[in-house]
Amino acid sequence: MSTRAIVPVKLSLPAGDYFTLWAPKWRQDGSEWQAFLGNDESVLLFGSAAELLCYVESDHKHDLLDHPEWQAFAARGEDRITPATRDVYDLVDVPNRLAGAPSHDNVGTVARNFELTQSLAEVSGAEHSVIFFASHSLLRNVARGADHYAGPQGMSEWTGVGSVVAGNWAEVLDDLEAHTQVVDSSEFDSAQVEDADQRITAAAAATRKAREDAAAARKAEEEAADPYDKSIWAAAGIDPVKITIDQKSVYTLRTYLGSSPVFLGKWGEIFTFPTGKHLARWVIENDDHDLARVSTWEDIVNAGNAGELEVTVHPDNQYTFNGIARDIEKGPEHVDSQQMNRCYEVCADAADWTGDDSVNSFFLSHPRFQDYLGYMLGSTEQAGYVPSKPFNDHAEAWKELEEMLVKRFSKF
Repeated sequence: MSTRAIVPVKLSLPAGDYFTLWAPKWRQDGSEWQAFLGNDESVLLFGSAAELLCYVESDHKHDLLDHPEWQAFAARGEDRITPATRDVYDLVDVPNRLAGAPSHDNVGTVARNFELTQSLAEVSGAEHSVIFFASHSLLRNVARGADHYAGPQGMSEWTGVGSVVAGNWAEVLDDLEAHTQVVDSSEFDSAQVEDADQRITAAAAATRKAREDAAAARKAEEEAADPYDKSIWAAAGIDPVKITIDQKSVYTLRTYLGSSPVFLGKWGEIFTFPTGKHLARWVIENDDHDLARVSTWEDIVNAGNAGELEVTVHPDNQYTFNGIARDIEKGPEHVDSQQMNRCYEVCADAADWTGDDSVNSFFLSHPRFQDYLGYMLGSTEQAGYVPSKPFNDHAEAWKELEEMLVKRFSKF
C-alpha cells in the first residue's frame, strides 16, 4: 500500500487555513481518477485536523469511501490526518514565490501548489480555474524543476510564469473558495473535537518516538557493523592475510571455493609481500596465479586500476605465531589455545591448497605432538590424554610446522 494514496493536506486560502484529504491521480478499472474528501455537492474543508478526524470517524458518507485504499488508510493511527511538511500548501503565497529567483525551493514549492490547485479545480468543478491552467501551457514547465530555468531563457520564462499568475491568481483562489465547502465548527461536539485533538497529539508523539527509535537502532547497527563488510575484499570474497612469524610479517591473499582454500600463488608457492602496498601494486599487473581463476578477481584488479584498492586485513585473517613455541615449553596453561588454533588453521589451509600430504606425514612422524595438539585444540580423539613434561619436544615440533609454512612463502 502506498502511503501517498490518500494524503492529508493543509490549504491556505484567502479566507483562512483548512484541512482536508486528497487522493492524487490513480488508475482503477482502466480509468484515471482523482478525488478530495467531499460529498455529492462539493469538496469539504475543515478548520482543524481534529474536526477532520471527527468527520472521517463518523458515519458520514463521502467520496473517498470508494477509494481502493480507503480501508487501509482508515486503519492507520489518528495522526493519519496530520499533514506532513510537504503537504502544507500556501496557495496565497504562490505569487511571492514567483517573485523570487527560480531556486530549487521556489520552483519545487510552486510546482506542488500548481499540482494541488489544478487537481482541486478539476474535482470541485471550478471551471474558471480549470480554464486558467488549460490556457497557459507555460505553467506546465514548472513541474520540470529548477534546472529548466537554468538556461539563457530561463529567467525570462520564470518571469513570464509570474506575470501570468499575478494577473489571474486572485480570481483562481476566489473560484476555488466558491466551489468548496467549509464545514462549520458548530456541527461538531466540542468534547469530541478536544478528544480527537488529544488523540492526534498522542499518536503523533508515538509515531515520532517510533521513528526516533528506528533511527537510533539503524545508527547503532551501523556503528556496530564491521567496516570490512563494506570493502571490496568482502564483496569479492577474497581476503588479505597477514602472517607474523619470528617478528617478521608477510601479506598475501586467500579465498575459499566451497570449503577448499585458495591462496595467492601457484604450484604450491604462496606469493607473499612485505607490506600491503607492495601486494596492492603487484595484483594490478599480474594474473599468473590460482586466484586469477576466481570469478571476482577482476573486481579486485579493477579497484586497483581505479586507485581504490587498500589492503585492509581483518583481525580474523591475522595470524601471529610469535611466542607460541616459547609458551609451549612453559606448559599448557601458558599457551593461548585460540592463537594456536588460528595459526594451525593457516598451516592446514596452506597444505590443503597445495594438495600435498606434508601435514599428515608430519604428524605420523610426531605422534606425541599430534596428541598434544589435539588436546590443546579440544579434539575428542585425544580424550584421556594429558600432556606431561618435558614440553621442549612439542615446542620443537611446533617450530617445524612454522618452518613448513615459511618454506611455502615466495619471500620472507
